[in-house]
Amino acid sequence: MSTLLSAQAVGFDNAFGTLFHNITFSLQKSDRIGLLGANGSGKSTLLKILSGELDVSRGNIVQASHCLLARIEQHLPPSLAQATLLASVVAQLPPSLQLSERWRAEALLDSLGFSVDQQAQTAATLSGGQHMRLLLARALIQQPDLLLLDEPSNHLDLPTLLWLETFLNSWNGSFVLVSHDSTLLDRVTTSSWMLRDKTLQFFDLPCSAARAALAEQDEADAQRFHSEQKEIDRLAKSAHRLAIWGRTYDNEGLSRKAQQMEKRVDWLREAQTTLTDGSPWRLQLQGEALDADRVLALPEMTVRPAPQASVLFRLPALQVKSGDRIAVAGRNGSGKSSLLRHLWQSWQQPASGMFHPRVRLGYYDQNLMQVADDATLSDALMPFVSLSTDQRKMALIAAGFPYARHQQRVDSLSGGERSRLLFVGLTLARYSLLLLDEPTNHLDIAGKEELAAALNQFTGAVLLITHDRLLMEQSCNRFWLIDQQQLTECQDLPAMTAKLGVDQPVQPCRQGMSQVADTLDHDEDTLLATLLDLQQKLADDLSRKPKHQKPALQEEWRQQIAVLHARLDLL
Repeated sequence: MSTLLSAQAVGFDNAFGTLFHNITFSLQKSDRIGLLGANGSGKSTLLKILSGELDVSRGNIVQASHCLLARIEQHLPPSLAQATLLASVVAQLPPSLQLSERWRAEALLDSLGFSVDQQAQTAATLSGGQHMRLLLARALIQQPDLLLLDEPSNHLDLPTLLWLETFLNSWNGSFVLVSHDSTLLDRVTTSSWMLRDKTLQFFDLPCSAARAALAEQDEADAQRFHSEQKEIDRLAKSAHRLAIWGRTYDNEGLSRKAQQMEKRVDWLREAQTTLTDGSPWRLQLQGEALDADRVLALPEMTVRPAPQASVLFRLPALQVKSGDRIAVAGRNGSGKSSLLRHLWQSWQQPASGMFHPRVRLGYYDQNLMQVADDATLSDALMPFVSLSTDQRKMALIAAGFPYARHQQRVDSLSGGERSRLLFVGLTLARYSLLLLDEPTNHLDIAGKEELAAALNQFTGAVLLITHDRLLMEQSCNRFWLIDQQQLTECQDLPAMTAKLGVDQPVQPCRQGMSQVADTLDHDEDTLLATLLDLQQKLADDLSRKPKHQKPALQEEWRQQIAVLHARLDLL
């Protein structure tokens, strides 16, 4: 196999210490790798190092001369906000080709679902899912051999997420994908790299199977550690006893034997199996089940983002009871968050009549504004429930926040940590109905698993907006779909997914490179135009630096040119 990139003894330090150290690996042609790790473990940093945006603290990265690499960022760069989509993509081409290859940028954007009118719009007008497609186009226009994708599934609605899955499965090159969506990783990757305990572990398995193998490895390590510790304790006691006897009876042989055993104990401790630090996430949602036939009764109504705004969708009369865990899905902008905001506002007006009189409602907003920026971690829990300082301390420790951090301000937390803190407040309050608006946007895989388990044990009712299919499958028993301005209830998750439908993406980087078969039956003018197009592509590629040329494509173009020469009697 052809090596595209290799790393030797790589380490990286930041302001808080060593992020990872002594990482060695190689990336091969056709590799489809999922890069996993907890929030803050260094996944995005590693991708930036591989792309050359960051320098390593130790070790070295070597990129093969024939490898062209492109990184797809987590967020749209601010510098692109006011640029048109077409200009943003054309800017990725060498200056000498930006005019002649403009047509290729137009075709690529069209294949990714952008109309001619949209291509003239600025990037600031796009949704989160469209941002991802634009960043993908900026990478693909370079015809890379290796794609580095940094959490491209964040903030995507379910249809766009399914589109991304289909695209990656049809991608002919190699890629490294950072994602916390285990379903996506299982379906598009063949191997997994795990950043944990400041090092990288490798598995020739997709995400779920790799995590299961890692759990087995952790269990075996724990058993080995326990056996080693028993032997260390036994030898230490024996050495202590012999040392006492040697001093008591003035026996030099016993004292020497004790010293030898103590050296043996020291060696065993140095060689003892290292246990993982594990995940700090601990969550148990405590709810209250109402002894009633309904918690919420929704009448037939329309939902709008604001009182005077246009209708987003209509919903029929529906009832929610304790134990219902309802997934609310739909395209971005369909009105999912507006529905939850409407329910939250209605609950604050007792005259609405939709809620059971004893309902206690908790709301997780996707912007995480339910916890105040200027509060400490301990004080941020006070609006949810009245607890003593010690009770708040124990709740924070159980959620993975050590005592030394309890006076830290909320605005200094990462997105995943802030999400955890909000969940702590929600569970302490023991609500009977929870409205959760995209709680997985900031959670790693371990956090999502803890959330799924907590939702299954929650005795109240839940309305959950999420695009995470595994979370829906593991924790939800009802499914509401908002589509074509209507809310309907689906039988199960596959039925809901089937109703959404997904456009099949073409393979953009190969578009137009195998076009001869489609044009042989056309007239002579069409064949000649195709021939001139292929000859231009071959000339442009040959004019590049050798390390950026595509020998395989050059050979393919030459074969197609030969076929067209024969068809047009130009031999």
